[in-house]
Formats: sequence, C-alpha cells, structure tokens
Amino acid sequence: MQNTTNKEREELLNEANSARWELGLDFHDTVIESIYSNASQIARKTVTQKGEKEAYSADLKIDKIVTSRWLGFPLMFLMLATVFWLTVAGANYPSGLLASLLVDYMHPILKSAAASINMPWWLDGVLIDGAYLSMAWVIAVMLPPMAIFFPLFTLLEDLGYLPRVAFNMDNLFRKAGAHGKQALSMSMGFGCNAAGVIATRVIDSPRERLVAIITNNFSLCNGRWPTQILIASIFIGGLVPAQLAGVVSAGAVVGIAVFGIFLSLVVSWGLSKSVLRGEASAFSLELPPYRPPRIWQTLYTSLIDRTIFVLWRAIIFAIPAGIVIWLVANIHIGELSLAEHFIQWSDPFAIIFGLNGVILLAYIIAIPANEIVIPTILMLTVLSTKLTGGAGDGVMFELDSVGDTANILHAGGWTLLTAVNLMLFSLLHNPCSTTIYTIFKETKSWKWTLVSTFLPIVMGLVICFFTTQIWMLFVVG
Repeated sequence: MQNTTNKEREELLNEANSARWELGLDFHDTVIESIYSNASQIARKTVTQKGEKEAYSADLKIDKIVTSRWLGFPLMFLMLATVFWLTVAGANYPSGLLASLLVDYMHPILKSAAASINMPWWLDGVLIDGAYLSMAWVIAVMLPPMAIFFPLFTLLEDLGYLPRVAFNMDNLFRKAGAHGKQALSMSMGFGCNAAGVIATRVIDSPRERLVAIITNNFSLCNGRWPTQILIASIFIGGLVPAQLAGVVSAGAVVGIAVFGIFLSLVVSWGLSKSVLRGEASAFSLELPPYRPPRIWQTLYTSLIDRTIFVLWRAIIFAIPAGIVIWLVANIHIGELSLAEHFIQWSDPFAIIFGLNGVILLAYIIAIPANEIVIPTILMLTVLSTKLTGGAGDGVMFELDSVGDTANILHAGGWTLLTAVNLMLFSLLHNPCSTTIYTIFKETKSWKWTLVSTFLPIVMGLVICFFTTQIWMLFVVG
C-alpha cells in the first residue's frame, strides 16, 4: 500500500511539472508575441523604410509643427495672443452693457429708493455708493473676460494643445529649477491668478508646486488688463500717429506680459537655488491625441467650476473694499478727508518710485479686486485735485471717453514716467485678496502666503525706482 502511494505521488509530481512547464512556455510566448505586436504597431506609425510612403499620423504631423524648435514658440505666443485678443475685444461690449445696467441704471434706482425711505446719508453712502458700486464694477469688469477666457482656455486643454505648451516650455522651466507643467498654471494665471494657483495641483512635486504658486502672480490676470490697456492707450499710444496708436499700445501691453513671464523664470531660478533649493524633477509628458472638444463639459467646467467660483470670491472681498473707499473719502479730520491726508503724506515717498499717493492708496484699497483700480484712481484724483467730476466723494466712476480720462490724469500730475511705472507696478504688486486666500488654502502656510504677497511688492518698488533713476538720468538730465 505504501509503495502504491509513492508511485502515485511520483506520477502526480511529474504531471504537475509538465503542466507548469507548458503553462510557463505558453505565458512566455504570449508576452513575446504581445511585445513584438506593439513594436510593430509603433514602427508602422513612426518608421518609414526606403521606398515606402510616410506613415505619420495626423497627430504626429501637427506635432512636428507645434513642437518644433523654430515654430513652436511663435505659434504658442500667437495662439495665446489670439486668446487674449478675443478676451479683451469680446469683453468690451458685454462689460459696457453690464456697467450700464448695474451702474448707470440700477445705481440711480437704488439711490432713489433709499431717499424715498429717508435712509440716513451715511448708510446710503456705505451701502449703495460703497458696497454696491464696488460689487457692480467687479461683476461688470470680471465676468465678461472670464466667461470668454476660461472657455477658450478649456477648449485648448480639451483639444490637447496645452500639453504641447508644457512640452515647449519644459526646457526653460527645467533650467530655472522649476517644473515644465508650471507653464500650464502660468497660462491659467493670465485669466485669473486664483485659478492659476489652483491649477498648480497638476504638479506632483511639493517644492516645484510651491515655486509655481509663488510666481503665478507674475501672470497678468484679467483684472489687470483694463489698467494696462487704458494707460498704454493714453500715454504710450499718444506718442505716435493715430493710425499706429492701437498697434503700439497693444505692443506695450504684450511687452509687459512677456516681461512677467521672464520674471517668473528668474524668480523660479532664484527660489530653486536658495530657500527652495532642489533640482527640477524629470517627468514623462504623454502628449494626448488631438480630439474634438466636448462643448457642454467645457462650458460647465469653465463657466460654473471656474468663472462663477472665482467671481463669487472676488465679490465677497470687493464689497468691504467699496465700504472702505467711501469711508476714507467721507470721514474728515480737520478740513481734509482720510484719503486726502494719506495722499499728501505718501506723495513724497511715492515720487521716489515714479508714482504718486493716489496710486498707492488705490492699490491698498483695491487689494480685494484689481478691477476697481482705475475707478478708484479716478475718484481719488478728482477728490485730491478738487476737480468737478464723478458722482460725489467716495463714489467710483469711469468715463466713456478715453480723452476725458486722460484729462483727469494729466490734471493729477501724471507723466509718461508715471504711466510706465504704473504699468510695471500693476504687474508687480501684491496678489488680490482672492488669490491670497487661495494661496493659503493651497499651501496651508502663512509663511509662504506672506512671501507670495510681499515678494512682488518689493520687486515692483525696486524696478520702479530704477526706472525712475534711468528716466531722471537720460530724459530729464
């Protein structure tokens, strides 16, 4: 019985070994066959033998152009410039309609309603001239550009072009010690810096993501475009014949935007070599196939998930800013308002940097939203120079005529140097409160939030100081 059992065991063992060998051989053959099959498919798409017709796919043919050494960057800037132009040009009309509705139409109605119920003048001013007008300007200025920019940007993302932008910029950002994907968050920052900060989530490395967050403010957001365009049109375009004014003004604004990209690379390099020392991490960027956009998903993602989200944050912060504007213009110490006291006190300091006290106060008040900078500057200029204009002390307004706006600024002592330095300071100042809040939410660190807030201010003042010194040396003599 024992011998029979041993024999059976030996037969079972032989059968198991034979089955294991056959299974291994089958598995081995399957793997080898799969490898050769994949290699053959790749070769058919990418390798052309002598005498054969080229077998490149349409995607590869497009990629040879959009990622080429000579055409990649020009096409990238042309594409982004087209998006910016469509955003600015397309937003003008709806922004005007919203301003007419919310400011020209609704504001007088609210004032009449307040008068009909005998609302105290100070409460009327705080709630309607302050809080409501600030909210109205933010909606009128922010909503149309974001409603155009974010869908266009999302379309480029869905089409598969944005990964090509990251591919083109990867080498520059790696040399700066940053991540190639920072190009994506930087591009998103041109629509809204808060959205650009959120977009840094695509970067896996905590160090490189922090670099991208800190430098995102160097991308001109849509709240700063109106300031750039208006000042360039008045002071830069005014230097050339009328037929060239538009092109020269646009060139000046694009120059500021490109300067911001340059500073983003410089600061990324400086951070990666100092407080955020480290080598740029390598990453495998898979270029997805080009595909038709998903319209409804694009609209939802861009309008609901991005535009409304960012706009709501801006409104929350803009309302208290409007209240502050009205208060500093209407609370008096002696014969002067708080705003006039600050302007007179800060003017000598601001002149060192080629600016003025009105600009400094406007940017302090406009921390909640860059969109209210120009209306605040106009209101404070009228207030400080005792000009006739606007709708009262502390009431923000904008003028339909660029010429009228220029007259007010010239009456406030503005020169070409003031304009150039304002354009530089508009690029290099603290992020808006929405972005500051977003930075804190993303980093969970007050330290890096403060660095992100004050680093641009220091850089802006330093650059404006040197610009002023150069102006004094070569222009004034």
